[in-house]
Amino acid sequence: MHIAIINGPNLNLLGKREPGIYGSESFEDYLATLKTLYPTVQFSYFQSNVEGEIINHLHEQGFSADGILLNAGGYTHTSVAIRDAIAAVKTPVIEVHISNVYAREEFRHTSLIAPKCVGTICGLGMKGYKLGVEYFLN
Repeated sequence: MHIAIINGPNLNLLGKREPGIYGSESFEDYLATLKTLYPTVQFSYFQSNVEGEIINHLHEQGFSADGILLNAGGYTHTSVAIRDAIAAVKTPVIEVHISNVYAREEFRHTSLIAPKCVGTICGLGMKGYKLGVEYFLN
């Protein structure tokens, strides 16, 4: 089982950025936890603040990975191009958000990518990624 995790803009600052919203753990530390919990899963991880790089990575992983966990960050609410990339690949994608976007600013309540994803997990902190892994394993 190969699960690709793709994180978008500003998620490279997890552990430092707004810890009241995003927690104090870096994603790299959390990824180490996932690898320990799921030793039979091959994880690949990619983070970019650049929309085109995220699209390219979706194209690269979208025909070989068994599942993709995508936290598109702010691009969730603005990127038709990322939505189209999800629609273009065969690998199922789960939209993940650390914070509860529906409890935040109104502009965050609309996801352009959700209709092309198999599901959305939001508001459960980093545990959302673990729940996504569980979905793909079952």
